[in-house]
Amino acid sequence: MKLLRVGTAGAERPALLDRDGILRDLSGIVPDIDGDLLADASTLDRVRAAAGTPGVLPALDPAGLRVGPPLGRIGKIVCIGLNYHDHAAETGADIPAEPILFFKA
Repeated sequence: MKLLRVGTAGAERPALLDRDGILRDLSGIVPDIDGDLLADASTLDRVRAAAGTPGVLPALDPAGLRVGPPLGRIGKIVCIGLNYHDHAAETGADIPAEPILFFKA
């Protein structure tokens, strides 16, 4: 199961790609795929149960359907710089003793 957001920019709806590769509409179960959903184990369990039960989630036709950002309502993104050896080597930087954190808006 892969969680997705599909639709026009700014109007994406929640969806999932099931184990058979079929795109399914999640909007009848959750309003969006965001931090609230990912932090709520009981809602994630409902999504998993629906994904595993035939006929619960309607199929979506992927033809011409835009896949949007994976998460909605993002306030900030925390990143780790030079987080693997090859990345540090390609920039010519030493591997830092402590993680380098930075934010993206």
